[in-house]
Amino acid sequence: MSLQANFTEPARVGPRRFAIITPYYKEEQKVLERCVQSVRHQTIAADHFLVSDGFPQDWLDSANVRHIRLGRPHNDAGNTPRGLGALLAVSEGYDGIGLLDADNWYDEDHIEECCKAADRIAASPPDLVFAKRRIFLPDGRQVPVPEELNHVDTSCYCFLPGSFHLLHYWAIMPPGMDPAGDRIFYRMLSEQSLIIREAERTTVNFTSSYEGHYRWVGMPPPPDAKRNADLTTVFAQIKQLDRRQQELIRRRCGFDVLPLVQMSRHSLSRNSLCFCGSGKRFKHCHGMFGAD
Repeated sequence: MSLQANFTEPARVGPRRFAIITPYYKEEQKVLERCVQSVRHQTIAADHFLVSDGFPQDWLDSANVRHIRLGRPHNDAGNTPRGLGALLAVSEGYDGIGLLDADNWYDEDHIEECCKAADRIAASPPDLVFAKRRIFLPDGRQVPVPEELNHVDTSCYCFLPGSFHLLHYWAIMPPGMDPAGDRIFYRMLSEQSLIIREAERTTVNFTSSYEGHYRWVGMPPPPDAKRNADLTTVFAQIKQLDRRQQELIRRRCGFDVLPLVQMSRHSLSRNSLCFCGSGKRFKHCHGMFGAD
């Protein structure tokens, strides 16, 4: 087979094939079932890859999904199973790859909406589609918070072949970066020359237990509510590394993180109070890498 035959996209005869990748850890079965059902009921069919980050749940073996068991947890917020599942989907020839965290779920037309965005301009196919999300507290209460600028949640990515070469960054992100994995990944994307489209309708449902989202709806955060991740210690450690070690960090992130940290701390344009109601400056709350 010639190189041209290998690397030239042929005219598609059959339907496009989609894969959705869900890493899971210790989520309750009912939470995983909601996630699985939302993919199963898509108006455009997709194969669902459930990747256990340790602690596999046997019922998934008969749930009509691809159940992939990793032998141990990796303590990186799902980045390792997410990246491995996505790369497996690339190797198996899927045309589109979505990410869906275990405690989130899709509207039935999520993939259809992403396809509409991708097909909007036939002469200029995109490399990536960004979906839109709603935010809910664990009790089902919706949080009508405006979405942040320059941030795309992990479950809102729909990767097309032009961005498949970037999927490995989920799995090779340096230790300690995982609380801000979607922000690290988004910042890496900004260094690329990609054609990106945005879906028109909101189709992703995101479960949040962050303090700021409780405050937004006027509720006191429970004791186990998540705080915005603080990467100050991690970045301080990186600053202490020699140039070779810092270069390896840069390669595994896809960009140089240190100048960006300085910018996020000292930019005077980010001094307004954060929209989440925390009382903090935006640059120290949702404007930081670790906020979600």
